[in-house]
Amino acid sequence: MVRDAVVAGQFYPGSSDSLLREVKSLMPGQPNKEDAIGLVSPHAGYMYSGPVAGSLYSAIKSKNLYLIMGPNHTGLGAPFAMAASDSWKTPLGTVEIDKALVSQIKKNSKHIREDELAHAHEHSVEVQLPFLQVLKKDFKFVPIAISYGTLAIYREIGRALAKSIKDLKLEKSVTIIASSDMTHYEPQESAKKKDSLAIEAILKLDEEALMDNVTRFDISMCGYAPTVIMLVAAKELGATKARLAKYQTSGDAMGDYSSVVGYAGLIIS
Repeated sequence: MVRDAVVAGQFYPGSSDSLLREVKSLMPGQPNKEDAIGLVSPHAGYMYSGPVAGSLYSAIKSKNLYLIMGPNHTGLGAPFAMAASDSWKTPLGTVEIDKALVSQIKKNSKHIREDELAHAHEHSVEVQLPFLQVLKKDFKFVPIAISYGTLAIYREIGRALAKSIKDLKLEKSVTIIASSDMTHYEPQESAKKKDSLAIEAILKLDEEALMDNVTRFDISMCGYAPTVIMLVAAKELGATKARLAKYQTSGDAMGDYSSVVGYAGLIIS
């Protein structure tokens, strides 16, 4: 079963030529590529968050495998759901799902199961794929849609993901991507202030502080849960540091700073 792109022509160009041109224009040439264990990448329309995603992806070494977690915006399907399809299609081609890793995750996690409905109309994972397809033509991935849970559940999932990667000896072959936008629809200065608190916790690899700050300061970071899980898994896989590749808001892209959405690209290694 192949999942067709659901936001091509909306969040990004629908034709292969236009999409390839746009993604390449968003990815500045960077000579020193980082070996990323984890990433935080935005998932808005490319006209808004594309410069952040492009700067992020142009800074990392390509891998053979990506585990991509995004928030479940639709509320459909299982709370923690891997796609049941065999591959996903974008205008740049088809990307195969790594069924071996899917099977191992199902063995190791009591929370995650396969459920295609959770991915049927969800954009947060899909919009990452064209950037990865420009980085490397042949790779596999595992898409996971994440809903709300407790810190304890997120930590259990993170450890299960890391164990699954270790069980298959994929530590050197995989990057874990948390798809997330930051503060939604607040004035520029308010958004930047709140986002700095979330970014500070991520830079410290402190998943508990991230959840605390999101709650305490009412930060509308839609993918904080995937980010928490990614941080736990990345540390289990040996991550010791993080850096901010780029931050901007929709106001920086469109010139309207009265109500913006924040976008951050972070590299964990």
